[in-house]
Amino acid sequence: MVVSVPLMSDKLLVYGLEYAGCGMEALLCFLLARQGRWRRLKGLYLYVAGLFLLDGVGRAAALNYFGPSSQQYAYFYWLTDVVLALGAFLLVCGFFRRASAQEDKIWRVVRLLLLLVFMLVLGISGLSLSRNYSHLFSKFIVEFSQNLYFACLVLNTLLYVMIQQLAINDDELGLLVCGMGVQFAGEAAILALYYLTLGEHFARGLLILLGPTCTLGMLLTWIYAIVKAPEGVPARSKVGKPAALVEAVAD
Repeated sequence: MVVSVPLMSDKLLVYGLEYAGCGMEALLCFLLARQGRWRRLKGLYLYVAGLFLLDGVGRAAALNYFGPSSQQYAYFYWLTDVVLALGAFLLVCGFFRRASAQEDKIWRVVRLLLLLVFMLVLGISGLSLSRNYSHLFSKFIVEFSQNLYFACLVLNTLLYVMIQQLAINDDELGLLVCGMGVQFAGEAAILALYYLTLGEHFARGLLILLGPTCTLGMLLTWIYAIVKAPEGVPARSKVGKPAALVEAVAD
């Protein structure tokens, strides 16, 4: 996230975190391509490439060209935020598909749940259109992006619980899910503090500094998953009871 802050020391720290994040994104894409895992992890590869191009390169270019207070930069920032939020949602969907690869009935239930969650987010965000006729476009994309990120946090948590309950033997998937949890949970906590304190300077500073820190933590976890974890195998449950329970519900 490219932002401007009043203190020079804060600026240097934020820029350092952002450049480190861009470096980790480029490194992760390189590792995926070098090891040939990008073919199996296309969703992850495309999401990280999108982060690098839109967040790291595109926003920085728009900020330098239009300026931090320009309407053009604001539109570009929030439009790219929607694209990245959709990418994160699709990536979580891909992780759910991988976790239930050997359980077709579980996947049918999960697929319906994911569709319902997306429609719910779209409907809730659409309510902003009836309350803000003067800022329809900007208000909708901001609320839709934030609501979709919160939905990703909830779904990612449910996915982690699902992996644990089914005892899925896929260390790589577990680390990838944990990485997303670092990103979503950290930013959600900071954003909640920001709203609770009505945008106090302390909370605003945390939002500025810890946002890229959470992204960096996610990327480092993913790099560890690619480098240290064995290549993912088709996810299999070591225990049958939870799967049988879901199958009974599906029937």
